[in-house]
Amino acid sequence: QVQLVESGGGLVQAGGSLRLSCVASGSISVNVMGWYRQAPGKRRELVALITSGGTTRYAGSLKGQFTISRDNAKNTVYLQMNSLKPEDTAVYYCAYSATMNLGAILRVDYWGQGTQVTVSS
Repeated sequence: QVQLVESGGGLVQAGGSLRLSCVASGSISVNVMGWYRQAPGKRRELVALITSGGTTRYAGSLKGQFTISRDNAKNTVYLQMNSLKPEDTAVYYCAYSATMNLGAILRVDYWGQGTQVTVSS
């Protein structure tokens, strides 16, 4: 139904910046989109979410460091990552949920393939 394609990952020095993009295609409806990440040996964790109306949610300490945004006309969500640290190294996954509002628990209906972000010291 929906396909998600991420881009923008890569290798960056600590303190640097990257911008990830995720393009959704297929049968697009009102939705919540966002980003999760998974580092080696760790569980997949929420990074940020954004509704079609622009309401956002960030994981704890990431607000201010990362910024999520979207372009509804292009069915694209972005993650601007600044002041990157080695502990930000992970595979970053785009997520799509066919829901209107943010809840305590988000049901992810579709996942992207993931894009690797590596931050060196």
